[in-house]
Amino acid sequence: MRRGACGVEFGRLGSLLVISDGDVPRELAGLVVSRRGCLEATGDLFQPYRLVDGAGALVAPVAAFFAELAACGRPATTQRSYGMDLLRWFRFLWALGMEWDQATRVEARDFCRWLQVSVKPTPHWRRPDGDSRGSGRKRATPRVNAVTGKAFRGDRYEATTVAHCESVVRGFYDFHLEAGTGPMVNPFPLSRRRGAGRADAHHNPMEPFDGTAAAGTGRR
Repeated sequence: MRRGACGVEFGRLGSLLVISDGDVPRELAGLVVSRRGCLEATGDLFQPYRLVDGAGALVAPVAAFFAELAACGRPATTQRSYGMDLLRWFRFLWALGMEWDQATRVEARDFCRWLQVSVKPTPHWRRPDGDSRGSGRKRATPRVNAVTGKAFRGDRYEATTVAHCESVVRGFYDFHLEAGTGPMVNPFPLSRRRGAGRADAHHNPMEPFDGTAAAGTGRR
């Protein structure tokens, strides 16, 4: 059975950001990134997840990357985690009207900055049918979990999610560089001056992340 909802749009970012440093400035405040495409669970042991575009066609470069992950011994949960990161990247490129192998460091930079201020999609993938509690009223969300004492996640992506996403997409391009099937230069540089010491900033996605959350479905 395949799962995944396609075709729902994110809202606008609302005058949050304009890129102006380097090359041609790109206004991101008005960029609409739709929920085009989806990550589907296939039930196939050899291909547990597949990334498809808005027309339902397989995104072949991601399928090749998933096959390499499986050959390296990464479990299906890792494919799902990495697939969600790659889905964000491909949706961003589709919104720009750009092919994946034409992306440069300008697009990579814009994606990272967009992701830091972007609002998470609603409904979230963990609750695709929305809030089933069904009160119909907005409830004030406590800032701290009364049981764990940890702060609830907000409506923005956490810094660890951004770093994880950047690392995964960098590894995706490294794979295609080595295979000779991608651009000649990885659009995601190994090091950025921002956030020195960020978790997983230089991690090789072909190797498992430390901790279960990064390798599975945490950090979302």
